[in-house]
Amino acid sequence: MRWWDIDPVLGLEKELFPEDAWSRGMFWSELAHARGAEATRRYLVAVEGERIVGYAGLAASGDLADIQTIAVARDQWGTGLGGRLLTELLRAATAFECAEVMLECRVDNIRAQKLYERYGFEAIGFRRGYYQPGNVDALVMRLNDPSTSVQGTEIHG
Repeated sequence: MRWWDIDPVLGLEKELFPEDAWSRGMFWSELAHARGAEATRRYLVAVEGERIVGYAGLAASGDLADIQTIAVARDQWGTGLGGRLLTELLRAATAFECAEVMLECRVDNIRAQKLYERYGFEAIGFRRGYYQPGNVDALVMRLNDPSTSVQGTEIHG
């Protein structure tokens, strides 16, 4: 993801997460840490033709990575795009030498929870009222050793 992707990503963000969409400033802030030798973030977009149909981001700190966001356009649900984006984030976590990957997922987003479980994530707790302003709880999930979840997985464009 680059700065010029922010506007189309924001459109998709607001469509998919109308109550708790990220702001332009949040994306800018994350991208500021995604380049150079001191990078601690990895953000990517999935493009079909000229249209961004998905995006994802990860933050690394020491040996811990946190999946910040994964989003896929509704017309792309069921195509495997979410899994491909997740695989790339896990590869980034491995490159950052992270031993563990954490994430929060809305408790009502069963589709995403099933995806994370397929990749080896386990539920470890809840964050009450995490998603605001809707006051929706988050399921906290953890994956130990992200490198084992992406071994043998190839991404083809």
